[in-house]
Amino acid sequence: MESQGEPAPHGALEAAGFVAQLRLLKERSGLTYRQLERRAEARGDILPRSTLADVLGGRTQPRPELLAAFVRACGEGPRVELWLRAWDRVCGRAGGAGAAEGVGEGEGVGEGVGEGVGVDGGDRERGVARTGGAPVAERERGPARLVADPRGRSVLVLAACLLALVGAAAGVAAGWLGGDGPADRRAGKPTEALGADRGGGSVSPGAAPEPPSGWVRIRPATASGLCVTDGRVRDGRYTPLVAVQRPCDQVAPQGTVLEPLGGDTYRIQWHHPDYGKGCLKVLTEGPGAGLLEPWDACDQGSRFHVEPSGPRGGGRYVLRVDGHGCVGIKGSETAAGAEAVMGRCVGKGGQVFFIEPAS
Repeated sequence: MESQGEPAPHGALEAAGFVAQLRLLKERSGLTYRQLERRAEARGDILPRSTLADVLGGRTQPRPELLAAFVRACGEGPRVELWLRAWDRVCGRAGGAGAAEGVGEGEGVGEGVGEGVGVDGGDRERGVARTGGAPVAERERGPARLVADPRGRSVLVLAACLLALVGAAAGVAAGWLGGDGPADRRAGKPTEALGADRGGGSVSPGAAPEPPSGWVRIRPATASGLCVTDGRVRDGRYTPLVAVQRPCDQVAPQGTVLEPLGGDTYRIQWHHPDYGKGCLKVLTEGPGAGLLEPWDACDQGSRFHVEPSGPRGGGRYVLRVDGHGCVGIKGSETAAGAEAVMGRCVGKGGQVFFIEPAS
């Protein structure tokens, strides 16, 4: 018997209702996207927070393995099969009788995936779910990629789910854009009070030039048109979002804030309407060692010495972290997607950045 307010996936009649139940499950867990991602990783699951945000926003369909990982991360492991069967039923309704053919009661995602992914971490290899033996990572490479279930689950059902979610996404978007929040939030811009205004800091005569504080963009001096923002490690060795360089016109709706901490020391904040606020932290161990990851706990974020580089007033800076060296684009690459990494301070090449007020 479910208590009032408890997520009830079996009561959802369409994709929008199912997504609403997923959002309720996350809300009841009290966990952030980043915490859910890490909890899943500790179990051997893969739950990218960017993909999860797209699912909960109704922008993409939840693949069975991601849905199962999310439910387990929320502490609902015993109910994984219930959620999988409910999603399968919603898809069947969306596709009508034709789509429902080939997915009988007790078949398809609920059975083909639920029994395989519900095992403990000791019964699986890292990142592999027993759904036909294919690595989970392979199925995580693109939200549009449809993988046939080894038990013959109809592709028509998956197509029906996708069509149903188009309607769900439209409803979510309408609610977000037509809500009562500030105009900046509806436009996808962070609006949290930060104690810092947009614009540049003042420079007193004879003093070292200060970087602009507040809302900024950070651009590698070696890569015109690219900005430091979130992205994935190209070789896949580390799954959470980290700092990379990407085209500046693709950074929105994320915003970057340079928070003064005194002297030449700053904290780098990222704000995103889906993920909230995160502060860049230098990772020192594990597969992500040397990378920079946004952490929810900003008091644990790294403190960056923002030091002028080159001619006075040129707007170029080096980002140094005590005991870890300087931030630089890996190999001073100019390609989009190159990671920001820590290295010995040399003060040139990929270690030099323009910091300018966000337009």
